Amino acid sequence: MTGGKPTTVCTRYSGPTRFTAVSRSRAVARATAPSPGRPGITIVALRGDLDMASAPALGERLLTALPQSARLLILDLREVTFCDAAGLTMLIGIQRDATELGISLYLSDPRPQVAKLLRITGLDRGLNVHPGSSRHAPDAPGS
Repeated sequence: MTGGKPTTVCTRYSGPTRFTAVSRSRAVARATAPSPGRPGITIVALRGDLDMASAPALGERLLTALPQSARLLILDLREVTFCDAAGLTMLIGIQRDATELGISLYLSDPRPQVAKLLRITGLDRGLNVHPGSSRHAPDAPGS
């Protein structure tokens, strides 16, 4: 644990707008309309520390969002300031569950320290990591 701010989630669903708070880790999920011209894509922007304090509740929130997700789920990591083993475990679990549902998962724009952690653990080869912004992520499969 780093003692930093709790992780926040901002989600752009392809469906109706919803606002939900996850009280256990104080993570907040916001759903807004998708970006124009990006059908079939759900973007979840993560903020703060992805650690043992926030990962369980965040993982639960993402698991509930998966069935509502589009064919492509992008986790925007540009504002994730720290990630530990619990955060990595959560990312692996979300990847597994997304794959089982036929959803492609991309990790977009990790900060250098998070990208380095993914690289030294070898997870950059098992997870689809894209160093660029989620605005430049690939189109949804089948679109």
